[in-house]
Amino acid sequence: MPSSPSKNLETFPNPRQGREYTIRMNMPEFTCLCPLTGQPDFARMQLEYVPDERCVELKSLKLYLWSFRDEGAFHEAVTNRIAEDLIQALSPRFLRLTARFNVRGGIDTDVVVEHRAAGWTPPTPVGLP
Repeated sequence: MPSSPSKNLETFPNPRQGREYTIRMNMPEFTCLCPLTGQPDFARMQLEYVPDERCVELKSLKLYLWSFRDEGAFHEAVTNRIAEDLIQALSPRFLRLTARFNVRGGIDTDVVVEHRAAGWTPPTPVGLP
């Protein structure tokens, strides 16, 4: 197999550190295991962040998410862990991770985790006519 799961999140320097911009990534194939039954849980994740000095490298993010495939985790715990690992690796100005877990037992679950760097406020939106 040419690649394998990894807990290593690689980053690269933000090419426009002086500019406020948002990076959005859709990750529709996240899987982990229910810690009680061992059955697979599937989620669609969306990562949105305003970078400061670092951006996440996409292949490492893919391998990082893959590393949860055989781990048992509650939805809330795994979403918070991923967000915390990204915050630690990136130190972003703002980060929001939304995990939309598929229906299990008639219930679907959305978990949203947000982080704001101390002192950071979003720019004022521009209203166009």
